[in-house]
Amino acid sequence: MSVPLSLAEGLSPPAPRFGTLRRVLRGSWPPFTVVIVIALVAIFAPLVTRYDPESGGMNALLPPLSPGHVLGTDNIGRDIWAQLAYGARVSLAVGILAALSALSLGVLIGAAAGYFGGVADTVLMRMAEFFQTLPRFILALIIVALFGAGIGKLIFVLAILSWPQTARVARVGVTSFKSAPFVDAARVCGMPDGAIVLREILPNALAPIVVVTSLDVAAAILLEAGLSFLGLGDPNLPSWGGMLHVAQDYLHEAWWMSVFPGLAIAMTVTAFNRIGDGLNDALNPKLRGGA
Repeated sequence: MSVPLSLAEGLSPPAPRFGTLRRVLRGSWPPFTVVIVIALVAIFAPLVTRYDPESGGMNALLPPLSPGHVLGTDNIGRDIWAQLAYGARVSLAVGILAALSALSLGVLIGAAAGYFGGVADTVLMRMAEFFQTLPRFILALIIVALFGAGIGKLIFVLAILSWPQTARVARVGVTSFKSAPFVDAARVCGMPDGAIVLREILPNALAPIVVVTSLDVAAAILLEAGLSFLGLGDPNLPSWGGMLHVAQDYLHEAWWMSVFPGLAIAMTVTAFNRIGDGLNDALNPKLRGGA
């Protein structure tokens, strides 16, 4: 006797609803506002500044609030605000794409390890532990130095170094739900393993994975900035870390060259970390129950 699919679906607990978004926004609206503003500046960079971020001029080392240059200029006359606006594109693109790539790889490996268990679980988790023992920044530094800079390469490196934490969190979630009654009912209905994981288990184990992903965005932005600061970023694209690299020789006579990109990095990374904290507070059932 088979169990109707509708019954199996009825046994499934409600996945986290994004009515939860109200709780997230209520506790974390300042960092969300910061991220939205930075994203809008990045998207509409050609509209918020009239300068080419890579074109210099005769007005080198102008201080902030100079006519036509609200944040001043750098050592070759490039507008600081234009570099910040276009640099936001690089930071957000690297952070978000690296985190999403790590999310895809980590969920795939973690879900397989948690659902099938046994040898697969042991092998995949030992592999994750190996990657976690590697010093992330040093390894990224070596890989970029050997194979060259570039946004695509950087995103690949960051994704490869970031997936283990997501995999471990996904494994815990899948393991905790794979023996639940609604999953057993789905198996009785003849639902294939892949569909069970995607449709029944992952939606209910998604909350901690979302939190880890938001934190991965911040880590990727910080790592990209660090590599660019050391001169290993893409030389063809303006970036906040690249601005700090140039500013090293002008710390005393042009403080604005380092202060503004440093503040941009600090604000963005802090905002994503605060969003991660807010998501954890809103989506963690233990914290919700104690609220």
